[in-house]
Amino acid sequence: MRIIPAIDLKDGKCVRLFKGDFDQTTEYSNDPVEMGRRFSALDVEDLHIVDLDGARSGKQQNAAIVQAIAAETGLDIQLGGGIRDRSAIADWLSGGVSRCVIGSMAIIEIPTVTEWLAEFGSERIVLALDVKLGDDGTPMLTTHGWTADSGVSLWDCIDRYSGTGIKHVLCTDVSRDGAMAGPNVELYVETLRRYPDLSLQASGGVRNIDDLTELRSHGVPAAISGRALLDGEITTREVASFRQSV
Repeated sequence: MRIIPAIDLKDGKCVRLFKGDFDQTTEYSNDPVEMGRRFSALDVEDLHIVDLDGARSGKQQNAAIVQAIAAETGLDIQLGGGIRDRSAIADWLSGGVSRCVIGSMAIIEIPTVTEWLAEFGSERIVLALDVKLGDDGTPMLTTHGWTADSGVSLWDCIDRYSGTGIKHVLCTDVSRDGAMAGPNVELYVETLRRYPDLSLQASGGVRNIDDLTELRSHGVPAAISGRALLDGEITTREVASFRQSV
């Protein structure tokens, strides 16, 4: 299983949100490029970057920082937040980013995103599907930086991409993101049961190396970790040991 460190950018700084709430922000560093260098020293190949300002406004506002991180870390960067048109995808994929993460557009503009999958290839596009559990336990999707309910379930959305060659799906349980409450293992197990060919990225709630071990035991291909790595709850040595173990 791949461990993918995460950097969230807001106002040019590296931050974490609590349960997706922009009013509950913890600042970790005013030098995100240095944070990227720190993560590049781990035994990982990927780095997940979210432009939170872009997620809210639809316009990327931390582009220079992202470009610097991509240039200096040597990691495969997947970038999300405010990527809402073809030209932005083309520019980023030719400008040092390995994969573009599509959030709200993946839910509300499925025909357009299907065209992007066909043009750029399923390896270069990640669908970011952020959920809040309904009263009956159904994972319902949110949009626009987790601020709006879509009325569409996770299952309905993925089903609509049937036949497109979709591969990478990043699924976040918003209620657990940044909360250090443990990942929603049941959600990811059910997702893989329904869609076993997905290269699923589990996101939200990872507290420690034991959580990553549990996710791996269920066959989850990749997991995002932000706060646990930032807080030192997962150490460099633990990452190396995890990657070396079977």
